Amino acid sequence: MIYTGYELTGLFFAYSFLGWVLETVVAAARQKRFVNRGLVNSPLCVIYGISAVLISVYLQELPGFWLFLGSMILATVIEWSAGHLTERMYHEKLWDYSKLPWNLDGYICLPASVFWGLLGYAVVRWGNPLLVWLAGFCPEAPRRILIWVSVLILGIDITATLIIMSGRSKRLEQWEAADALFTDISNRLGRRIFGYVDARIRRAYPEAKRQKVEKAKGNVFAEGCDFYKIVLLFLIGAFLGDFTETVFCRVTAGVWMSRSSVVWGPFSIVWGLAIAAVTALLYRYRDRPDSFLFLAGTFLGGAYEYLCSVFTELVFGTVFWDYSRMRFNLGGRINLLYCFFWGIAAVVWFKQLYPKISGMIERLPVRSGKVITWLLLVFMSCNILVSCMALIRYDERGRGITATEVWQETMDERFPDARMERIYPNALKVE
Repeated sequence: MIYTGYELTGLFFAYSFLGWVLETVVAAARQKRFVNRGLVNSPLCVIYGISAVLISVYLQELPGFWLFLGSMILATVIEWSAGHLTERMYHEKLWDYSKLPWNLDGYICLPASVFWGLLGYAVVRWGNPLLVWLAGFCPEAPRRILIWVSVLILGIDITATLIIMSGRSKRLEQWEAADALFTDISNRLGRRIFGYVDARIRRAYPEAKRQKVEKAKGNVFAEGCDFYKIVLLFLIGAFLGDFTETVFCRVTAGVWMSRSSVVWGPFSIVWGLAIAAVTALLYRYRDRPDSFLFLAGTFLGGAYEYLCSVFTELVFGTVFWDYSRMRFNLGGRINLLYCFFWGIAAVVWFKQLYPKISGMIERLPVRSGKVITWLLLVFMSCNILVSCMALIRYDERGRGITATEVWQETMDERFPDARMERIYPNALKVE
């Protein structure tokens, strides 16, 4: 099925509400009283909505068992990421699977992952067709208004919750020190809102555990795994990934071939995002045994490469790689051998490359490092934006769409088919 933006948004809210109902019923059965589950104050568990939408978009083409397995892996990664994110913001572990078998630091466990797989299968096979059919009984105009109102309310809810949660450790001192009239009024209101949200979170997650917060020393640039280091690792990974793939093609195919993802410079966005994501997700596990990093890299890398393949096909109408001729492939998007390569890359990265590259980054002066990072980030953002426009126009030309807008004419002039074919020699047009 091809879903519109309104349909996907509606599915997000529907599954978020159904997830909230499920979580509330389970929590009520355990605690013998009503509790409002979820991080936001609305009756929504957004992790269910996000997981359902991503599964619906990226995995609906998979058959039977592969749909179950893909749903299990994708939703588990989302839950694992959400656990790390909420702990980093709230400094507490809001759920803990430590008492369940086959768990990873209490964030995820095998029984919950199997449940996610079954739920994802049910969503694609039965849930989505049923919900889309039911939504068809509501006229289009009221349905769109309801969706926009829901998005606005949820945005306000999330913003307020994040502001309160992120400032949790500093609020009390600010309230005690404030004495100005308007500041006092603002603090009183903030304290009441904070008290409500804090009390609700504690009722919803009574087993939440306070976590220690690692504070940076302040005189070292990009210490630990902060924003600046992740950005620079993305840029470095994008460059190294392009270089590695170019050499690999020269050795295996005997030709020099562009492997860049963007129109300016030798950068592979797939590799850059992979390096940044795996560092952010596995940083705290960097000292684990090689076998753990290999398995984590294999599963995460395979899932990531599959999602990238579907994304580029849906957005740009183009497939940039095809493994259909290789053994043990899944829809030509991934194959077992290259998944193992992702696992090996994870081990090499954390055991060999990351310590050296991280040390080089941290030796940069603090002020200069921040300036350089922001300049590179702006350049790469513009590079990605122009590349997306060029690819979209490349796809439009292939479908015979005439340029009517200024940006289309500019793309036709700056990035004609001949240049795009040199930059993306392996790109295959798809219907």
